[in-house]
Amino acid sequence: MMKKALICGVSGQDGAYLAQLLLNKGYTVCGTSRDAQISSFQNLVRLGIRDQIKLESVALTDFRSVLQVLHKTQPDEVYNLAGQSSVGLSFEQPVETLESISVGTLNLLEAIRFTGAAIKLYNAGSSECFGDIGEAAADETTPFRPRSPYAVAKATAFWEVANYREAYGLFACSGILFNHESPLRPQRFVTQKIVAAACRIAQGSQEKLYLGNVEIQRDWGWAPEYVEAMYLMLQQEQPDDYAIATGESYKLEEFVAATFACLGLNWQDYVVTDASLLRPTDLAISRGNPAKAREKLGWQAQYKMYDVVRMMVEARQATFVEES
Repeated sequence: MMKKALICGVSGQDGAYLAQLLLNKGYTVCGTSRDAQISSFQNLVRLGIRDQIKLESVALTDFRSVLQVLHKTQPDEVYNLAGQSSVGLSFEQPVETLESISVGTLNLLEAIRFTGAAIKLYNAGSSECFGDIGEAAADETTPFRPRSPYAVAKATAFWEVANYREAYGLFACSGILFNHESPLRPQRFVTQKIVAAACRIAQGSQEKLYLGNVEIQRDWGWAPEYVEAMYLMLQQEQPDDYAIATGESYKLEEFVAATFACLGLNWQDYVVTDASLLRPTDLAISRGNPAKAREKLGWQAQYKMYDVVRMMVEARQATFVEES
């Protein structure tokens, strides 16, 4: 029988790529948004799959709404990718961040338990939960020390999933994903901000690129690969949590330099440090150890930071050509 998947947060970067992956695997895909009637689902349109997905309105912070969508769609698998997704914005909207992520996840878990349906749940965790751990590469056993409202919310959701798995035998797991990028990233994310500005400058714009701390190090991967790991987690015999990463970290400065170099430019001529862009707290280094995913899921990142930069720049340049 054809499997049915429900993707909460289908309009985001990961939701759109996951929908594409599951459609290619023969799934019936349903997606949710807070108001599906007015959402543009631009990422689904960009991937050419908007008309292949059944879209439903749901508020994950409303238990009744969650129950209704599970009853209506009858999914085999649920992917929880919804909630406020910006670390920076979480300092300005801590309550919205905590509620949308932790209460939304809890409602999904409780609704699945309540219905008794044999639904497998994937929860989007985050490497931000680890906090500052120095040079060490974090894995599934590394303690959480969250340093932002977003990280606190994601850590809460992670332990909710673990609790329901252990207490009620639910097939529920979290993917602790490190940074993963793509052309579908909105420009509030620094990687897309960098790529977009560099491409405009290469086209003749006289602007400067304003950034905060360019010394931070991140483990950057390619989003379309990371959604494959989500899918694989729900195909296992036993539910478990997995860290998903490339295993390599680079300074933001290196990401910037690589982006401008792709366009034949010297980044130092265009980048200005702006203290107002610094966060109240930030992680100096973030690096993951994906050994368990490689061993148990057979998953390994094929694209590293320099590949990600090149593909994002190429996609942005193609957009400029289409627009002109």
